[in-house]
Amino acid sequence: MNIDRPKNVVFLVTGNFHKFIEARLVLAEFGLSTVMLNLDTLEIQANDVESVAKASAIDAVKECCLPLIVEDSGLFVKPLRGFPGPYSSYAFETIGLSGIIRVMKEMKDRRAFFQSVIAFADPGQKSIKLFHGKVEGRIAENAKGQKGFGFDPIFIATDAGEETFAEMSVGRKNEHSHRAKALRAFAEWYCSRF
Repeated sequence: MNIDRPKNVVFLVTGNFHKFIEARLVLAEFGLSTVMLNLDTLEIQANDVESVAKASAIDAVKECCLPLIVEDSGLFVKPLRGFPGPYSSYAFETIGLSGIIRVMKEMKDRRAFFQSVIAFADPGQKSIKLFHGKVEGRIAENAKGQKGFGFDPIFIATDAGEETFAEMSVGRKNEHSHRAKALRAFAEWYCSRF
């Protein structure tokens, strides 16, 4: 049975409500509605965020048979050779913000970037489409701000003044963030199909 789904609805697989709110606001810029799917999907350990997003999208589309997106991202600290990178979630859970700040205490080079990958999977197609977003910045000397999530309180984007992502409203963060850039790239492609 073939069910027609509204083309202006995007299914986002995530258990992170903050991520859903950010995505919902960005996709609304394109006239798209976002539905949060909280599925228990496979999350592999890999050396790049592309592989993690792709594997999660493949698993999710098999489970729910809906066209969907999965987002994965990482904080890459340049003087730490890219650590924590694709292991950002694990690093956040284990050493947290204070662990990154402690490791970098004496470092003058605080350059870092956030990278995001959106993986789009459609049950009617074999290939996964990937969309990337990246924002350059640096690690703050102290955590600042109560908004956002993850490493937001210690990341200052190069093109956004001196506020950390956690000091910004969701709308302001979406003007600069890696996730918003990847979502906009996806939305432009997705909307061009119809």
